[in-house]
Amino acid sequence: MTEPAGKPFLYVVVCGAGIAAGVGELIAAAQRRGWEVGVIATPVAASGFFDVAAVEERTGRPIRSAGRSPGDPRPFPPPDAVVVAPATFNTVNKWAAGIADTLALGTLCEAYGLGVPTVVLPCVGEALAAHPAYRGSLERLRGMGVRFADPYSGEVQQDGRRPEFAWERALDLLDSPQEQPTVGPASMPPV
Repeated sequence: MTEPAGKPFLYVVVCGAGIAAGVGELIAAAQRRGWEVGVIATPVAASGFFDVAAVEERTGRPIRSAGRSPGDPRPFPPPDAVVVAPATFNTVNKWAAGIADTLALGTLCEAYGLGVPTVVLPCVGEALAAHPAYRGSLERLRGMGVRFADPYSGEVQQDGRRPEFAWERALDLLDSPQEQPTVGPASMPPV
């Protein structure tokens, strides 16, 4: 698949959290900012956490949630950046531990080794966020140059409202000047 010259490509990794239903907001915002977008979903997220058909229509590309067979064409070009949104407790911990048992996690593990800028919008409840393994995972990933937005617990606030999920914050973090890790080749192979 040939991409328009000069248009950067963004991988959006979607995890299984209720807020994932709003991922179209991130995709639309990225497209307004000039990104081409491909979505990689964890198997749980792809099982009904967001409208797969609507996302495929919006991006013009299939949702990836499993590896491809040898010889199958690669539906996405290499990424210029990766956004994980929403990022769950499970994904953050497995990624930090280097576990690549899904396409989404394998993509995240490779992105670090290839120096691809990565931003995370965590969606983790307060009880899970208090777990020492999660805090250690955040520290490890930050040490790898991964950028994090403020955590989102989804829990109702004292005034009875649920806070908005800051989808566009991921794009703001990609635009902000911050030293990126220099770890490997400048480009990642397409998935």
